[in-house]
Amino acid sequence: MNPNSLLLTDLYQLTMLQGYFQQRMKEVAVFEFFVREMPEERNFFIAAGLRQVLDFLENLAITKNELDWLYGQKRFNDDFLDYLNTLRFNGDVHAMPEGTIFFPDEPIIRVTAPISQAQLVETRIINILQFQTMIASKAARMQLAAPGKQMVDFGLRRAHGAEAGLFAARASYLAGFAGSSTVQACPVYDIPIFGTMAHSFIQAHDSEEEAFLHFALAQPENVVLLIDTYDTEAAAHKVVRLAPALREQGIAIGAVRLDSGDLVEHARKVRKILDDGGLHEVKIFTSGNLDEYVLAHFTETAAPIDGFGIGTKMVTSADKPYLDCAYKLCEYAGLARRKKSEGKSTWPGRKQVFRSTDANSFFAHDILTLEGDSQQGSPLIKQVMSHGTPLPQPKLTESRDYAGQQLACLPPALRSLKKAPAYPVQVSEALRKCAAEVDSRI
Repeated sequence: MNPNSLLLTDLYQLTMLQGYFQQRMKEVAVFEFFVREMPEERNFFIAAGLRQVLDFLENLAITKNELDWLYGQKRFNDDFLDYLNTLRFNGDVHAMPEGTIFFPDEPIIRVTAPISQAQLVETRIINILQFQTMIASKAARMQLAAPGKQMVDFGLRRAHGAEAGLFAARASYLAGFAGSSTVQACPVYDIPIFGTMAHSFIQAHDSEEEAFLHFALAQPENVVLLIDTYDTEAAAHKVVRLAPALREQGIAIGAVRLDSGDLVEHARKVRKILDDGGLHEVKIFTSGNLDEYVLAHFTETAAPIDGFGIGTKMVTSADKPYLDCAYKLCEYAGLARRKKSEGKSTWPGRKQVFRSTDANSFFAHDILTLEGDSQQGSPLIKQVMSHGTPLPQPKLTESRDYAGQQLACLPPALRSLKKAPAYPVQVSEALRKCAAEVDSRI
């Protein structure tokens, strides 16, 4: 699959483009992506995926094979397909920086380009931003549920496709995870990678002791031993007995991993066994169907667990697997536009979001207004692409640090895993007046 393919879109984008082409509609259009509603038990979102959107727009093109296929379908006019062969994105993009906390109706990206270009990219932009934002927001909740604990993405094998697995590794790292077990995340995104062992490695040996020894010799700088294949506590005693022999060879056991059973109870017993054996420095790492609610339970019970491998429920955002989001036209040919569908109306015009903080540096309220309307607070939306060329963007590590700063400014009530009172987003008088003017014109 070519992630920048012009055909990675919905059919109706192409049918609309042929209509624009035939009617010579070439004026500049402005589209904005936003989330309509906050899911239940969610209190905030973290913007993620901007870098992949910019890569997509910069490299958007149709290949010869794709064009030949379209000609063969006899669905579109040849002159339109000739035009499609030359189409490249040369517009502007404004966006909230990745890692920014945002709320419903606040646009996190604005695309300004001739209408055919801005329309065509809708599907892929939603596809990228919706998924990464959803995963980053889920991962951030886990960070808030177990502050100070190491978290590693273990989700690739349960992801809904290879790209989703890579995107989840990136989005969770942006939100504060230490890294991923997905090897390709390192060369592609420069994300730290982590790995332990599977139960099959233990089962393939005639004894656990032999398996532990062989793994330690194979990975002397990364000795994390999985101890729940047979009897968790018995295996912990074996680790204690093995440690002196490994130490003589200059090998230290870094951690043990628990993956099944009552993790809190096992962790308490294993911690005692390790401590009694003098292995105070050996950490306990757990995995197995973890989410923010389980992590909150670990925190509340003071479970002696140092880190977590988090897979299925994060990589699929299992409890809330989609966002009610949209990419909507808000201006065309210099005129503000809006949708008025029942339950899905939109605000017109190019917009900006201003954020104010309180005396404790917590977010106090936002103002949604028109671009160019001066308001108190800091503007969140900035230009990130000019005439089809991306402007310099922060490194992923820098965006990760920024996301951490954003979470630190989140009001205490919004950190809860339960639904909190909605964060105040005020709609400016200028934006309301614009909407009224559009309505009167319609």
